[in-house]
Amino acid sequence: MSRLSRFTLSALALNISYCLTAQAAANADAAPVLTHVEVIGSAVKLRAAPGSGAIVDAEALDRMRPSSINEVLRSVPGVVMRDEEGFGLRPNIGIRGLNPTRSTKVLLLEDGLPAAYAPYGDNASYYHAPIDRYERVEVLKGVGMLRFGPQTIGGVINYITPEPTQEQSGFIALTTGNRGYANAHARLNGAGALFDLVHKQGDGARDTLELLQTDLNFKYSGTLADDQAITARLNYLREDSQVGYSGLTEAELRNFGPDYGFDQNANFDIERFGGSLTHEWYFSEATTLSTNVYAFRFDRDWWRQSSTSTDTQCGTAFRDARLRGERVNFDGCNSAQGRLRLYKTYGIEPRLSTQWQGLGANSELELGLRIHDESQERRQLNANTARGRDGMRVENNRRTTRAYSGFISNTFDFGALAVVPVVRVESIEFGRLNRLTNRAGEESLTTFIPGLGINYQSSEHLAFFGGAHRGFAPPRAEDIIDNNGGSVDLDAEDSRNMELGLRGDASGLTYEVALFRNHFLRQISVGSIAGGNTPLAEGETLYQGAELMIGLNKQDWFGLNTGQSYLNVALTLLPTARQESPLRAVIGGAPLVGSGAGKRLPYAPKTALTVRVGQHFNARWDASIEGVYVGQQFGDFANRTDADASGQFGLIKAYAIANATVNYTPLDSAWSGFFTVKNIFDRRYIIDRTRGIQIAPPRQVQLGLRLEY
Repeated sequence: MSRLSRFTLSALALNISYCLTAQAAANADAAPVLTHVEVIGSAVKLRAAPGSGAIVDAEALDRMRPSSINEVLRSVPGVVMRDEEGFGLRPNIGIRGLNPTRSTKVLLLEDGLPAAYAPYGDNASYYHAPIDRYERVEVLKGVGMLRFGPQTIGGVINYITPEPTQEQSGFIALTTGNRGYANAHARLNGAGALFDLVHKQGDGARDTLELLQTDLNFKYSGTLADDQAITARLNYLREDSQVGYSGLTEAELRNFGPDYGFDQNANFDIERFGGSLTHEWYFSEATTLSTNVYAFRFDRDWWRQSSTSTDTQCGTAFRDARLRGERVNFDGCNSAQGRLRLYKTYGIEPRLSTQWQGLGANSELELGLRIHDESQERRQLNANTARGRDGMRVENNRRTTRAYSGFISNTFDFGALAVVPVVRVESIEFGRLNRLTNRAGEESLTTFIPGLGINYQSSEHLAFFGGAHRGFAPPRAEDIIDNNGGSVDLDAEDSRNMELGLRGDASGLTYEVALFRNHFLRQISVGSIAGGNTPLAEGETLYQGAELMIGLNKQDWFGLNTGQSYLNVALTLLPTARQESPLRAVIGGAPLVGSGAGKRLPYAPKTALTVRVGQHFNARWDASIEGVYVGQQFGDFANRTDADASGQFGLIKAYAIANATVNYTPLDSAWSGFFTVKNIFDRRYIIDRTRGIQIAPPRQVQLGLRLEY
């Protein structure tokens, strides 16, 4: 799409917006109600949605007392989490069978705005804000994803921060635990402003893995006039962790156990500054224009001496010793590589929502535009000492992404039946400059992404939904332009996604069942997602399965004075996650080793189940037990069941863990407390083989106190 075409599209959409809002402004008399960009919004709105979704609310978060986002999202059907370091600082989120590595196939939002530092040019999660910052989490799948983007395949996860209040309130919460865990959380709310401070630290999943994170968040909401509201957000996150990249070899795990640590000189240091401003203009009760402006800066320095279990950065002798299962001392390795990254992201996104009547239906029209700009400064410095933090520059790249996007969605309400057509347009320009050779290149792509959803309310307590839409995920800037500035014959990821389901409630029971089918005409497999140094590849794949969510709340079972009992179930069945054709390298066309039609895709378990059962009694105590089961997974495209010496190939066995939480909230008291045990039976199991064997965290015991003021 040319610049003139993009300008014409933007001008047309803005003209439509102006005409609709100008007509509604003539009788504007609605006072503003402070909101944010809604992905789902509420349980009532979810009931009428044309696709599947889930809301993990504040009550559920209090019951589970999570210390990472992993513990929250595994309670949602269709979502499989893979821990990496024990704190969820670099989440690996997979939805409906998609590879979870770095959450690249998931769209992450905060208050409806982009949370990732480069969702268009490099959608990988190398940081995550603490779960303590949020009061609820929404997960949306299906055709409704097209209202956002650019990722429209797996799902949208929206983290929602608390709303500021006029009344003054706040709390201080302290948590301690084994493995050096400490968490301090303070919040002050009042006069339309909210301050939130979280600091956490502790030992990770194994030795020589020390984690430290501090997060400061500010939010202000107020009115500019009777019909206008504004919300401002500022946040700062800092992490300074001792964390490496490589996993264990088979011999290291066998000889030294799951806690073995070797990369004591690794350091992961990040700073993230972010800010956004939302202006809402209420022209009438039927029409609202919301304009969002956002900007982020993400600075990451990662120094390490090994990136995989077969890395020869420290020489072949080090590698061979590790493969034999001998202890190595990285202080004796005269090398340290710094992978230094600086991302800057800016964007503006107006959204118009208006209600109108026509074509025999009450309708709600929503349209939005976005101009989004990203830049990546990527450097690699090679030091010649174990703890060096400067050295020879071997990479100096600038990568840029400019995106123009828009969507139009209309809900035609015919009474019991709602029909929702939606179309999204993404036009993206990529650029890459190799400053070492002064070679540069540019590429662009434009894609139309249509979808259609339905919702049929057969009664007040039962609704059927379904939809079909095109799935889209842009390639990374580094994948579509090579290091010499040349164009790579690579298009965007392209799928056809369908789902059909029902949701309802009756006598304390809520449920949702969904069948889904995601057929990729072209799925892109980036390097380092499965089994060794996987080259950039693409191929045809198919995912089919079912999801079940159950929530049950009963008061005084069988007439006994037992208080409130509850049960929550999240079940994912994925019988099909197969390669429909061999995945072939984009450059050269050679099939990946072992890849072939009919073979199962890696990191796609057939079954995932999370069950929580609990009891709330005496208006003070709440106790619950959670069980988590994840079925076996292949660690590579060849579906190898035998493990090789590197630990990067082989079967990942099924695992099950149990967790327990007890909350105590005295009546008429400002303080409360909790006690939780995660991984009660101290199960140590393999969760990842991508860069060598990664082991799940050991048992964690935590005790917390909270004082309201």
